[in-house]
Amino acid sequence: MKEFLTSESKSSEKAILVGLITDQQNEFRTKEYLDELEFLAATAGVNVLKRFTQKIAQPLAVTYIGTGKLEEIRSYIEQYNDNVEYPDTELGTAIFDDELSAKQIKNIEEALGGIKVLDRTSLILDIFAMRAQTAAAKTQVELAQYKYLLPRLQRMWTHLERQGGGSGSGAGKGGSVGLRGPGETQLEMDRRIITQRISWLKQELKEIDKQKSSQRKNRGRLIRVALVGYTNVGKSTLMNILSKSDVFAENKLFATLDTTVRKVVVDNLPFLLSDTVGFIRKLPTDLVDSFKSTLDEVRESDLLVHVVDISHPDAEQQMQVVDKTLADLGCATKPRLVIFNKVDAYTWIEKEEDDLTPSTKENISLDELCEIWHNRLGDDCIFVSAIKKQNIDSLRILLYDRVKQLHVQKYPYNDFLYPDI
Repeated sequence: MKEFLTSESKSSEKAILVGLITDQQNEFRTKEYLDELEFLAATAGVNVLKRFTQKIAQPLAVTYIGTGKLEEIRSYIEQYNDNVEYPDTELGTAIFDDELSAKQIKNIEEALGGIKVLDRTSLILDIFAMRAQTAAAKTQVELAQYKYLLPRLQRMWTHLERQGGGSGSGAGKGGSVGLRGPGETQLEMDRRIITQRISWLKQELKEIDKQKSSQRKNRGRLIRVALVGYTNVGKSTLMNILSKSDVFAENKLFATLDTTVRKVVVDNLPFLLSDTVGFIRKLPTDLVDSFKSTLDEVRESDLLVHVVDISHPDAEQQMQVVDKTLADLGCATKPRLVIFNKVDAYTWIEKEEDDLTPSTKENISLDELCEIWHNRLGDDCIFVSAIKKQNIDSLRILLYDRVKQLHVQKYPYNDFLYPDI
């Protein structure tokens, strides 16, 4: 089993991934989700050793996966850990691709010998906590974490419930008869503390929202353009090129949490450009709710610029995730441009001349793909490479035209060349 250990794996937390192939999620989709989950794990500093999948109609309410698969995973973990040289190189985490209930986490932990069990939501929350820099982002993440934790508190105190004394069947288990055990008392205390903390954080976010709203009102008569898109599609890199700034950009998920706003001037036309947090599949609802004030930049924008990683094999589904999130935010009808980024990384396999099978994403050339999207979106899309700075001048011209149109519509009595700012 020594082959498990690499120089990289010795220096980071080690985990296995678990996903399901269901009636609603085929094998290809599950692989895509687990690819993304592994990228999330890498962003959090976790080294993934192996993936486990199970074909099942739907997740099991008690253990998410079947007992046979749990035993297979436990055997792998024990075999691996029996052959490591140092305790800090042990495999100690299992990450599941869907959100788990408190009962599922408790049962899975017991079945796997007590290793740490995380779900996709808790991993995303952990990354957000790592990435949060400003007071607003830290408050938003903390609120989402407490909302996630509250219904799962019971699992944390099961070891104390056995100490409960008193008469009656409800003793130590939350019943109304007899004395309650110390575990139940501590559980209620924690619930009260967390509930109070959630209330306080919500009030803090209201104050932050008021301040940000006031800041947005003081920005003058400038058209607002918001960069939106899936996480890690190159929004921050485009922001840096267009605004000539140094917004943090990194090849990791959720490199940007705090909305950054810059004044951009194309020729003699100024406008405001904002870089927003990236979206992702299965994004926790509590996280979307907590980041409402950040996403207000999207709601109040005049133009949405949807950035897409055209080199990603699942680019179209990522676009659908963004479209759905924008619709949930009430922004479905806003004017929109689509920037297909990373054309330099696009790859395809040329079909043989006598191959009559239908074309797929893997064997469509970039030129063909450009033609397909231009037929769908007309002049509302453009293909660029932010990292290689390909077609950026054409992008500036396109932005200039769109911003100019919006400025004339919004401020008809104000010369768009010399806005009153």
